[in-house]
Amino acid sequence: MVTMEKTLDEFEQLLEDSLSKQHAVADIVEGTVIRKENDGYLVSVKGAKMEAFLPEKEMSSEETLEVGDIREFYVLKEEDNEEAMQLSLKRIAFAQAWAQLNDAKLQGDTILAKVEKTVKGGVLVDVADLKGFIPSSQLRTGVPFDGLVDTKIEVKVLEADPKKNKLILSQRQAVAEQRDQVVDNVLSSLEEDSIVSGTVVRITDFGAFVDINGIDGLLPISEISWQRIKHPSDVLTLGDTIEVKIIKIDMELKRISLSLKRMGENPWQQIEGQFEEGQVVTGTVNKITTFGAFINIFPGVEALLPVAEMSDENVNPFNLFKVGDEVKVLIKRFTPQEHRIALSIKDIQE
Repeated sequence: MVTMEKTLDEFEQLLEDSLSKQHAVADIVEGTVIRKENDGYLVSVKGAKMEAFLPEKEMSSEETLEVGDIREFYVLKEEDNEEAMQLSLKRIAFAQAWAQLNDAKLQGDTILAKVEKTVKGGVLVDVADLKGFIPSSQLRTGVPFDGLVDTKIEVKVLEADPKKNKLILSQRQAVAEQRDQVVDNVLSSLEEDSIVSGTVVRITDFGAFVDINGIDGLLPISEISWQRIKHPSDVLTLGDTIEVKIIKIDMELKRISLSLKRMGENPWQQIEGQFEEGQVVTGTVNKITTFGAFINIFPGVEALLPVAEMSDENVNPFNLFKVGDEVKVLIKRFTPQEHRIALSIKDIQE
């Protein structure tokens, strides 16, 4: 015959078993710190058969615990008949960080990320102890560079997936939003022909973008140097702080055009009165083309030596010269007002 006492005992055992089984990996449980061990803490968790263990390695470096503290813990390992449940506080912080990142994505909030290193295709960053990635296409600079390392930058969350441990961010979107907020105020405070200081934030084939008080101004390749350059990177480096002149402000399109070369004296004005037609000078070959060679006869001043003026014979300029050669030439036409000088070698020979 089954007694009431026996039935109650069995019920209590079943209840205890069910409570102990409900703590699965990834569960969040509440526990009380009861003792400090050499390599961690013992924690009392309701429903567990034995005291759970929190390893010190599962705590962040800033975290401290005292006996009697009641905290929420992440279940790293389930309890069984031989081993105690293992807990983590780090995972709680990670879970909270993922939740905050997901909220930031949904709300469109801007957050701070610390750049740890550059890698192929982008940069790796740290956000609340989580590792994230910013693709090159989402960097303000367009390419990763060492000057970004150890800096904190504002970013937007593109993807936050804790299951895949995938965090993708965008600096470009954060900068674009910031630009929209400040562009009118910044533009109204600037004037054409004024000198401003800025940081080179992006380099392209056609020029460079310079941050002027939070908005990007375009520095075309033609406005970088009076001398012919092959690429803006021949003169500029990402992260450089430079002084430039504002040559145009378009309030309708909200754009700024800049010049670096106009920070110095115009060499075409400097050579007026120094050269004349019929004068023989020494120059340096700067560029060779099928129709002639460009010769530097004064810093920042490039003159054309046409193929027809190289010799009375039919010649290939690539066989006659190489870049860097010094050559004597005669100034055949001199019109500095139009930025044009024509040269000749065969007239010297004649």
